[in-house]
Amino acid sequence: MVSFQEVKLELPMVRENVPLRNHTTFKIGGPAKYFFIARTSQDIQKAVATAIKLSLPYFLLSGGSNVLISDKGFNGLVIKIQNTEYTIEKHTVRADSGVSMTTLVRETTQRGLAGLEWAGGLPGTVGGAIRGNAGAFGGEIKDAIISAQAIDEKGTVKMFSKQECEFSYRNSIFKQKNFVVLNSNFLLRLGNKEQLQKIAKEHIKYRKERHPLEYPNAGSIFKNCDVKKVSKKVQKQFADVVKEDPFPVIPTAAILSAVQLQGLRVGDAQISDKHPNYIVNRGNATSKEVTQLIKNVQQRIKKTYNINLEAEIQFVL
Repeated sequence: MVSFQEVKLELPMVRENVPLRNHTTFKIGGPAKYFFIARTSQDIQKAVATAIKLSLPYFLLSGGSNVLISDKGFNGLVIKIQNTEYTIEKHTVRADSGVSMTTLVRETTQRGLAGLEWAGGLPGTVGGAIRGNAGAFGGEIKDAIISAQAIDEKGTVKMFSKQECEFSYRNSIFKQKNFVVLNSNFLLRLGNKEQLQKIAKEHIKYRKERHPLEYPNAGSIFKNCDVKKVSKKVQKQFADVVKEDPFPVIPTAAILSAVQLQGLRVGDAQISDKHPNYIVNRGNATSKEVTQLIKNVQQRIKKTYNINLEAEIQFVL
Protein backbone atom coordinates (compact mmCIF):
# COMPACT_ATOMS: atom_id res chain seq x y z
CA MET A 1 0.00 0.00 0.00
CA VAL A 2 1.15 3.51 -0.80
CA SER A 3 2.43 5.39 2.26
CA PHE A 4 0.68 8.38 3.80
CA GLN A 5 3.69 10.57 3.01
CA GLU A 6 3.49 9.66 -0.68
CA VAL A 7 -0.17 10.68 -0.81
CA LYS A 8 0.43 13.81 1.25
CA LEU A 9 3.15 14.91 -1.16
CA GLU A 10 0.49 15.06 -3.89
CA LEU A 11 -2.44 16.14 -1.68
CA PRO A 12 -1.11 18.24 1.23
CA MET A 13 -4.54 18.44 2.93
CA VAL A 14 -5.13 14.68 2.95
CA ARG A 15 -5.88 12.99 6.30
CA GLU A 16 -5.40 9.44 7.49
CA ASN A 17 -7.79 6.93 9.10
CA VAL A 18 -10.91 9.13 9.13
CA PRO A 19 -14.13 7.39 10.36
CA LEU A 20 -16.62 7.32 7.49
CA ARG A 21 -19.66 6.78 9.70
CA ASN A 22 -19.48 10.51 10.42
CA HIS A 23 -19.86 11.25 6.72
CA THR A 24 -22.84 9.03 5.84
CA THR A 25 -26.54 9.47 6.60
CA PHE A 26 -26.64 5.81 7.70
CA LYS A 27 -23.99 6.54 10.37
CA ILE A 28 -22.27 3.32 9.32
CA GLY A 29 -18.76 2.81 8.00
CA GLY A 30 -15.21 2.16 9.15
CA PRO A 31 -12.19 4.39 8.53
CA ALA A 32 -10.91 5.70 5.23
CA LYS A 33 -7.22 4.89 4.83
CA TYR A 34 -6.84 8.33 3.24
CA PHE A 35 -9.46 11.09 3.26
CA PHE A 36 -9.44 14.27 1.20
CA ILE A 37 -12.00 17.08 1.06
CA ALA A 38 -12.34 18.47 -2.47
CA ARG A 39 -13.73 22.01 -2.31
CA THR A 40 -13.42 22.77 -6.03
CA SER A 41 -13.67 20.82 -9.27
CA GLN A 42 -9.91 21.30 -9.63
CA ASP A 43 -9.45 19.61 -6.24
CA ILE A 44 -11.48 16.64 -7.46
CA GLN A 45 -9.41 16.36 -10.64
CA LYS A 46 -6.17 16.54 -8.62
CA ALA A 47 -7.37 13.88 -6.17
CA VAL A 48 -8.46 11.49 -8.92
CA ALA A 49 -5.19 12.07 -10.81
CA THR A 50 -3.26 11.30 -7.62
CA ALA A 51 -5.18 8.07 -7.04
CA ILE A 52 -4.54 6.96 -10.63
CA LYS A 53 -0.85 7.94 -10.45
CA LEU A 54 -0.31 6.02 -7.20
CA SER A 55 -2.58 3.10 -8.22
CA LEU A 56 -4.79 3.79 -5.21
CA PRO A 57 -8.41 2.64 -5.09
CA TYR A 58 -10.62 5.72 -4.74
CA PHE A 59 -14.20 6.40 -3.83
CA LEU A 60 -16.28 9.57 -4.19
CA LEU A 61 -18.47 10.54 -1.24
CA SER A 62 -20.93 13.42 -1.56
CA GLY A 63 -23.85 13.97 0.78
CA GLY A 64 -23.44 10.49 2.22
CA SER A 65 -26.94 9.23 1.42
CA ASN A 66 -27.74 6.17 -0.72
CA VAL A 67 -24.55 4.38 0.34
CA LEU A 68 -23.54 1.56 2.68
CA ILE A 69 -19.87 1.47 3.65
CA SER A 70 -18.13 -1.55 5.15
CA ASP A 71 -17.41 -1.67 8.88
CA LYS A 72 -13.80 -2.28 7.82
CA GLY A 73 -13.76 1.06 6.04
CA PHE A 74 -12.13 1.80 2.69
CA ASN A 75 -8.52 0.83 2.03
CA GLY A 76 -7.78 3.66 -0.36
CA LEU A 77 -8.54 7.34 -0.98
CA VAL A 78 -11.98 8.70 -0.14
CA ILE A 79 -12.66 12.00 -1.90
CA LYS A 80 -15.29 14.03 -0.07
CA ILE A 81 -17.07 16.23 -2.63
CA GLN A 82 -17.69 19.78 -1.45
CA ASN A 83 -17.55 21.86 -4.64
CA THR A 84 -20.66 24.00 -4.33
CA GLU A 85 -20.65 26.71 -7.00
CA TYR A 86 -23.70 27.28 -9.18
CA THR A 87 -25.03 29.94 -11.55
CA ILE A 88 -28.54 30.59 -12.82
CA GLU A 89 -28.95 32.67 -15.98
CA LYS A 90 -32.39 32.98 -17.51
CA HIS A 91 -33.54 29.35 -17.95
CA THR A 92 -30.10 27.75 -17.69
CA VAL A 93 -28.49 26.38 -14.52
CA ARG A 94 -24.88 25.30 -14.10
CA ALA A 95 -24.16 23.46 -10.86
CA ASP A 96 -21.11 21.78 -9.37
CA SER A 97 -21.56 18.16 -8.28
CA GLY A 98 -21.39 19.10 -4.58
CA VAL A 99 -24.36 21.47 -4.69
CA SER A 100 -27.17 20.08 -2.55
CA MET A 101 -30.43 19.27 -4.30
CA THR A 102 -32.18 21.21 -1.53
CA THR A 103 -30.32 24.36 -2.58
CA LEU A 104 -30.98 23.86 -6.27
CA VAL A 105 -34.71 23.25 -5.78
CA ARG A 106 -35.02 26.30 -3.53
CA GLU A 107 -33.09 28.65 -5.82
CA THR A 108 -34.82 27.58 -9.04
CA THR A 109 -38.38 27.62 -7.68
CA GLN A 110 -37.77 31.05 -6.13
CA ARG A 111 -37.03 32.28 -9.64
CA GLY A 112 -40.13 30.65 -11.08
CA LEU A 113 -38.14 28.05 -13.01
CA ALA A 114 -39.84 24.69 -13.52
CA GLY A 115 -38.17 21.33 -13.95
CA LEU A 116 -36.73 20.46 -10.54
CA GLU A 117 -39.66 21.11 -8.20
CA TRP A 118 -40.37 17.36 -8.05
CA ALA A 119 -37.11 17.01 -6.08
CA GLY A 120 -38.38 18.91 -3.06
CA GLY A 121 -36.95 17.14 0.00
CA LEU A 122 -34.66 14.91 -2.06
CA PRO A 123 -31.48 14.26 -0.03
CA GLY A 124 -27.97 14.34 -1.43
CA THR A 125 -26.15 16.37 -4.05
CA VAL A 126 -26.40 17.13 -7.75
CA GLY A 127 -23.57 14.72 -8.57
CA GLY A 128 -25.20 11.88 -6.71
CA ALA A 129 -28.58 12.63 -8.29
CA ILE A 130 -27.06 12.53 -11.78
CA ARG A 131 -25.08 9.39 -11.07
CA GLY A 132 -28.20 7.48 -9.99
CA ASN A 133 -30.66 9.38 -12.20
CA ALA A 134 -32.60 10.29 -9.08
CA GLY A 135 -36.34 10.53 -9.40
CA ALA A 136 -39.54 11.02 -7.42
CA PHE A 137 -43.17 11.98 -7.95
CA GLY A 138 -42.90 11.15 -11.65
CA GLY A 139 -39.84 13.33 -12.31
CA GLU A 140 -36.22 12.37 -12.97
CA ILE A 141 -32.99 14.33 -13.11
CA LYS A 142 -32.55 13.33 -16.76
CA ASP A 143 -35.64 15.35 -17.69
CA ALA A 144 -33.87 18.67 -17.07
CA ILE A 145 -30.21 17.98 -17.81
CA ILE A 146 -28.46 19.22 -20.95
CA SER A 147 -24.95 17.97 -20.30
CA ALA A 148 -22.53 16.90 -17.58
CA GLN A 149 -18.78 17.17 -17.22
CA ALA A 150 -17.06 14.14 -15.74
CA ILE A 151 -13.75 12.33 -15.31
CA ASP A 152 -13.48 8.94 -17.01
CA GLU A 153 -11.54 5.89 -15.83
CA LYS A 154 -8.31 7.21 -17.39
CA GLY A 155 -8.57 10.54 -15.58
CA THR A 156 -9.64 12.45 -18.69
CA VAL A 157 -12.17 15.25 -18.26
CA LYS A 158 -15.00 14.98 -20.79
CA MET A 159 -18.31 16.70 -21.50
CA PHE A 160 -21.21 14.28 -21.87
CA SER A 161 -24.36 15.21 -23.77
CA LYS A 162 -27.69 14.11 -22.35
CA GLN A 163 -27.70 11.15 -24.73
CA GLU A 164 -24.12 10.22 -23.80
CA CYS A 165 -25.11 10.15 -20.11
CA GLU A 166 -27.03 6.96 -20.96
CA PHE A 167 -29.71 7.53 -18.36
CA SER A 168 -32.00 4.68 -17.41
CA TYR A 169 -34.05 3.82 -14.34
CA ARG A 170 -31.88 4.97 -11.37
CA ASN A 171 -28.81 4.52 -13.51
CA SER A 172 -26.38 6.32 -15.82
CA ILE A 173 -23.03 5.85 -17.54
CA PHE A 174 -21.43 7.51 -14.51
CA LYS A 175 -22.77 4.82 -12.21
CA GLN A 176 -22.10 1.98 -14.64
CA LYS A 177 -18.47 2.94 -15.30
CA ASN A 178 -17.70 4.77 -12.06
CA PHE A 179 -17.03 8.09 -13.80
CA VAL A 180 -16.73 11.15 -11.55
CA VAL A 181 -19.26 13.94 -12.18
CA LEU A 182 -17.74 17.42 -11.81
CA ASN A 183 -20.63 19.68 -12.84
CA SER A 184 -23.73 19.78 -14.99
CA ASN A 185 -25.96 22.05 -17.02
CA PHE A 186 -29.75 22.12 -16.82
CA LEU A 187 -32.37 23.72 -19.03
CA LEU A 188 -35.51 24.70 -17.14
CA ARG A 189 -38.67 26.44 -18.26
CA LEU A 190 -40.61 29.42 -17.00
CA GLY A 191 -43.39 28.54 -14.58
CA ASN A 192 -45.52 29.99 -11.80
CA LYS A 193 -43.29 30.78 -8.82
CA GLU A 194 -45.96 30.27 -6.16
CA GLN A 195 -47.19 27.03 -7.69
CA LEU A 196 -43.67 25.61 -8.04
CA GLN A 197 -42.79 26.48 -4.46
CA LYS A 198 -46.05 24.92 -3.31
CA ILE A 199 -45.24 21.66 -5.12
CA ALA A 200 -41.73 21.54 -3.66
CA LYS A 201 -43.01 22.24 -0.14
CA GLU A 202 -45.70 19.57 -0.47
CA HIS A 203 -43.05 17.03 -1.44
CA ILE A 204 -40.87 18.06 1.50
CA LYS A 205 -43.87 17.68 3.81
CA TYR A 206 -44.70 14.28 2.30
CA ARG A 207 -41.18 13.01 2.98
CA LYS A 208 -41.23 14.28 6.57
CA GLU A 209 -44.58 12.60 7.23
CA ARG A 210 -43.97 9.30 5.40
CA HIS A 211 -40.23 8.69 5.72
CA PRO A 212 -38.42 7.62 8.91
CA LEU A 213 -36.24 10.70 9.23
CA GLU A 214 -36.01 10.25 13.02
CA TYR A 215 -33.41 7.48 12.56
CA PRO A 216 -30.20 7.38 10.49
CA ASN A 217 -30.89 5.79 7.10
CA ALA A 218 -29.56 5.75 3.55
CA GLY A 219 -32.84 6.51 1.77
CA SER A 220 -34.81 3.96 -0.23
CA ILE A 221 -33.09 0.58 -0.14
CA PHE A 222 -34.71 -1.09 -3.16
CA LYS A 223 -35.77 0.12 -6.58
CA ASN A 224 -39.49 0.03 -7.29
CA CYS A 225 -40.67 -2.93 -9.38
CA ASP A 226 -41.31 -2.52 -13.08
CA VAL A 227 -44.86 -3.77 -13.69
CA LYS A 228 -43.75 -5.49 -16.89
CA LYS A 229 -41.30 -7.67 -14.94
CA VAL A 230 -43.79 -9.23 -12.53
CA SER A 231 -46.42 -11.91 -13.09
CA LYS A 232 -50.01 -11.13 -14.06
CA LYS A 233 -51.09 -12.44 -10.67
CA VAL A 234 -48.83 -10.00 -8.84
CA GLN A 235 -49.90 -7.17 -11.16
CA LYS A 236 -53.51 -7.85 -10.25
CA GLN A 237 -52.80 -8.02 -6.52
CA PHE A 238 -51.10 -4.62 -6.51
CA ALA A 239 -53.10 -2.94 -9.27
CA ASP A 240 -54.49 -0.29 -6.93
CA VAL A 241 -51.02 1.02 -5.92
CA VAL A 242 -49.29 1.11 -9.33
CA LYS A 243 -47.80 4.53 -10.03
CA GLU A 244 -45.76 6.29 -12.72
CA ASP A 245 -42.10 6.54 -11.64
CA PRO A 246 -41.71 7.53 -14.48
CA PHE A 247 -43.08 4.31 -16.02
CA PRO A 248 -45.64 2.02 -14.32
CA VAL A 249 -44.13 0.51 -11.17
CA ILE A 250 -45.31 -1.26 -8.07
CA PRO A 251 -43.89 0.57 -5.04
CA THR A 252 -41.54 -1.81 -3.22
CA ALA A 253 -42.87 -0.43 0.05
CA ALA A 254 -46.31 -1.86 -0.81
CA ILE A 255 -44.81 -5.27 -1.58
CA LEU A 256 -42.87 -5.39 1.68
CA SER A 257 -45.91 -4.20 3.61
CA ALA A 258 -48.05 -6.96 2.08
CA VAL A 259 -45.84 -9.59 3.69
CA GLN A 260 -45.61 -7.58 6.91
CA LEU A 261 -41.86 -7.05 6.95
CA GLN A 262 -42.10 -3.82 8.95
CA GLY A 263 -40.03 -4.10 12.11
CA LEU A 264 -37.92 -7.03 10.90
CA ARG A 265 -34.47 -6.70 12.49
CA VAL A 266 -30.95 -7.98 12.32
CA GLY A 267 -29.14 -6.46 15.28
CA ASP A 268 -29.69 -2.70 15.19
CA ALA A 269 -30.64 -2.71 11.51
CA GLN A 270 -34.43 -2.63 11.13
CA ILE A 271 -37.03 -2.41 8.38
CA SER A 272 -38.81 0.82 9.21
CA ASP A 273 -42.28 0.61 10.73
CA LYS A 274 -43.05 3.92 9.05
CA HIS A 275 -41.84 3.12 5.52
CA PRO A 276 -40.81 -0.48 4.77
CA ASN A 277 -38.50 0.44 1.88
CA TYR A 278 -36.20 2.07 4.43
CA ILE A 279 -33.75 0.32 6.70
CA VAL A 280 -33.01 2.38 9.78
CA ASN A 281 -30.08 2.34 12.15
CA ARG A 282 -31.59 1.93 15.62
CA GLY A 283 -28.30 2.60 17.37
CA ASN A 284 -25.11 0.83 16.37
CA ALA A 285 -26.08 -1.08 13.24
CA THR A 286 -23.21 -2.55 11.23
CA SER A 287 -22.87 -2.93 7.48
CA LYS A 288 -22.90 -6.71 8.02
CA GLU A 289 -26.28 -6.47 9.77
CA VAL A 290 -27.71 -4.28 7.02
CA THR A 291 -26.52 -6.55 4.21
CA GLN A 292 -27.93 -9.60 6.00
CA LEU A 293 -31.27 -7.86 6.45
CA ILE A 294 -31.31 -6.93 2.76
CA LYS A 295 -30.63 -10.56 1.80
CA ASN A 296 -33.40 -11.76 4.13
CA VAL A 297 -35.89 -9.39 2.49
CA GLN A 298 -34.82 -10.33 -1.04
CA GLN A 299 -35.18 -14.04 -0.26
CA ARG A 300 -38.62 -13.53 1.26
CA ILE A 301 -39.93 -11.53 -1.69
CA LYS A 302 -38.41 -13.96 -4.19
CA LYS A 303 -40.11 -16.87 -2.45
CA THR A 304 -43.47 -15.11 -2.08
CA TYR A 305 -43.81 -13.25 -5.39
CA ASN A 306 -40.92 -14.49 -7.55
CA ILE A 307 -39.62 -10.91 -7.71
CA ASN A 308 -35.92 -10.15 -7.71
CA LEU A 309 -35.67 -6.97 -5.66
CA GLU A 310 -32.81 -4.80 -6.88
CA ALA A 311 -30.97 -2.66 -4.35
CA GLU A 312 -30.89 1.08 -5.07
CA ILE A 313 -28.14 1.94 -2.60
CA GLN A 314 -24.45 1.70 -3.45
CA PHE A 315 -22.40 -0.87 -1.57
CA VAL A 316 -18.80 -0.07 -0.62
CA LEU A 317 -17.95 -3.36 1.06
